[in-house]
Formats: sequence, C-alpha cells, structure tokens
Amino acid sequence: MTLTSHPPRVAMVAGEPSGDLLAASLLSGLTNTLPEGTRYSGIGGPRMKAEGFEAHWPMDKLTVRGYVEALKHIPEILGIRNEIKRQLLAEPPSVFIGVDAPDFNFGLEQPLREAGIPTVHFVCPSIWAWRGGRIKKIVKAVDHMLCVFPFETALLEKAGVTASYVGHPLADEIPLEPDVAGARRELGIAEGGPVIAVLPGSRRSEIALIGPTFFDAMELMQLREPGVRFLMPAANPALRELLQPLVDAHPHLSLTITDGRAQTAMTAADAILVKSGTVTLEAALLKKPMVISYKVPWLTGQIMKRQGYLPYVGLPNILAGRFVVPEILQHFATPEALADATLKQLNDEANRRTLREIFTDMHIALRQNTSQKAAQAVARVLETRRPR
Repeated sequence: MTLTSHPPRVAMVAGEPSGDLLAASLLSGLTNTLPEGTRYSGIGGPRMKAEGFEAHWPMDKLTVRGYVEALKHIPEILGIRNEIKRQLLAEPPSVFIGVDAPDFNFGLEQPLREAGIPTVHFVCPSIWAWRGGRIKKIVKAVDHMLCVFPFETALLEKAGVTASYVGHPLADEIPLEPDVAGARRELGIAEGGPVIAVLPGSRRSEIALIGPTFFDAMELMQLREPGVRFLMPAANPALRELLQPLVDAHPHLSLTITDGRAQTAMTAADAILVKSGTVTLEAALLKKPMVISYKVPWLTGQIMKRQGYLPYVGLPNILAGRFVVPEILQHFATPEALADATLKQLNDEANRRTLREIFTDMHIALRQNTSQKAAQAVARVLETRRPR
C-alpha cells in the first residue's frame, strides 16, 4: 500500500493496564501493516514498550479512578496533556490514536483534529451505559472510532462518527477451552479440590476500600468449606506489600498469592470473586462463574448512579443484556453476602453449564482478529488523511 514517501509517525496515548493491553494488540497489528521504519511514541505501558513503543511519560500518571479521587491529580494530568499537545502541534504526527482514557484523550484529540491531524480512538466509551452526553465530544474529537463491542458502531454512525467493529484482543488471546489442569500445574497447586480466585483490584484505593471485605469473605467461605483454596494475583511488588497486612490478619487462610499471572490464576479457579472492570470480561472469556463487586467513596458512587442508564455494571451482564452473574456493590458488599454468593457460584453445577454456553457465545462474537482489523482501519485513515 502507498501511504506517504516517508514512513508514518504514529502518536498514541493509553491509560490504565487495560489500555496498555489494547494498545499493545494494535501495535502488533500496525507493525505488520504499516511500512518498516514507522515510529510509535507517546504515553504507554510495559506491554506497549515490548512492541517497540517509545513512552515519553509513564502510563501510571493517568491511572486514577473515580471523580473525588482524581481531584488532587488534576493539575499534574492537565500539565501532561498540555505538554504533549504542544509537542504534537509543533511536530504533527501522521495520525494520533487515543486508547481508552476518554476524559484525557478527547481533550487532546479535539485540538489535534482541528489542526488537521487525523484522530482515531480505540474503545468507544460506554455511552450506552452512562454519560451519554459524551457523544458530543466524540463528534468533535474523533475521525474514526475502533469499537470492541458489536452494537456500538450503529450508535456512533447515527451520530455521524465513522466506526469499525474490531472485537476484543482478549477474545483472540484466550483459548475457547481454558486449560484448568495446566494452570494449576503452572502455579504449583494440587489439581483436585475447589479453588476460588479473588481479585480485589490493583490500585491502593481499591485495596483500601474492598480488600478487608474480600479477606473477611474468604475467611467465612473457608469456615463453611474447609477444603476450599484461594488464589490472589499481585500485579507487582508494591501491590503485594499493600496486601501483606491483610494476609497477616488472616493467617489461617489457605491462600496463595501469585506474582502477576492473573489470567493463569483465574484459569485455575472454579469460581471467581472479582472487582468490577475489564477483568470481569476476562473471567467471562475463561468461562468462569463469578461474583462482581466494588466499593467506591460515597460521593463517587452517587455521581455514578445518577449518570447510569443500565441496571448492571459488570461487562458480562452488559454484553448479555441481563443479569447472568451477581453484582454486589457498595454497602451491600458485606463479607456474608459475598461469601454466600461466591459459594453458590462455586457449587451450582446447572448454573455453571448455563454460564459456559452464554460465555462461549460471547467469546465467539468478540473473537475478530482484533490486532489486524484495528490496524487495517488505522491504515485506511492514513490513506485518506485530510490535507492540512
């Protein structure tokens, strides 16, 4: 294909570990699609760096959850956005790709687009679930939206935004049949007996808010079923250090904390207790019964509730269009409630079979060779770029 006489320069900004995963998948496809010598730079994480990305700022600067929690970080975040905007306007890239982080990226994409730089956004914000007013920002900021869910393109195109359904890279990465025995061998745990994976989150605020409740729920479950074992992934040494006081306070738990390997831990499990987020989609693709929970500060919760349109927050329920797994949120998330629901998910075989069918259909729908489809969409944007 003919793009320009010189290799393109691709600027990207990703926020959150889930954005790092999506961007790394896209980078893999782009390196196979765009000319040799194409440069990729901006803000990214470790997965992106492994694909040859030049990260000028660490991604964790943008990893802030919730309205109230973000307030103290606003000056630094705005400073970073102003600086990267200045740099990109001074030396315009061939295309700018914002990956997730919509509040940050839309504010960056709009002035870049107005300056004639083509803008692509990877992952449509959940305007179908909450904050639908963001469609106005999308119209102004985005030339082309890459959608991970099939129902999003029609909604965007109705508003005048060009969009492509590219599926989700997790659906390509995760096998249709998870290897439970292999995962248990990899983690060095016995292949027999019930195992529950527990994922309370990876941020300090998440551990502080829901960590004690999750540990108390594990203790209750072990009292009721002494043979149950627990797996808890710690993404990095800092997270393990955060969890250690909770581990020390529950010395009798049959608990293994893994160094990362969250997907392996979930694969090895028979059921999962998990905080809300992208990880719930990963659990669904692994065909696991689960209980979804979260706790956020009261004010953040009130704001989110008033801006929501759907009765559910977990991606498995959103994609199914109904409650297929329980959600126990905020003050309802007591140790007793979580223990009751998780043990029911563990032991209800009829429910397990039903969920396997639902999650397999979901998996097939999302398996689209995302890295290649997304890269081809970006290449088309580059080929038809607007003159400055």
